[in-house]
Amino acid sequence: MKIAYEIGRAAKPGDIYCLNGDLGSGKTVFAKGFAKGLDIPDEVTSPTFAIVNEYKGRLPLYHFDVYRISSPEEMEDTGYEEYFFGAGVCLIEWAHLIEPVIPQEAVWITIKKDIYNDNTREIEIEKR
Repeated sequence: MKIAYEIGRAAKPGDIYCLNGDLGSGKTVFAKGFAKGLDIPDEVTSPTFAIVNEYKGRLPLYHFDVYRISSPEEMEDTGYEEYFFGAGVCLIEWAHLIEPVIPQEAVWITIKKDIYNDNTREIEIEKR
């Protein structure tokens, strides 16, 4: 995903990107392109069971998948504040589930599948 790569290239320390979209919409594919933009050589996988995976590149990437988190309060157990307010970049799949703990300056990215073409996505990027 070229747009994900470009956003990764432009990322700065402390940036937080919140990814939302239905199952199979391409959040993890987006994360892979984003990681390439950070010059991360490792294969990026969804951290569904680990909650967060860390990758080393031009900047550290903290890739969260909070699908299994049942409440924002449960995020306390992950030590998320160290990541959110550290020197790396955070990419959070299913971020809407923990919106109350997301810093205001985060960038929100919504990925929608095209109902007519499975290979096409609509991507909306916003600051709230």
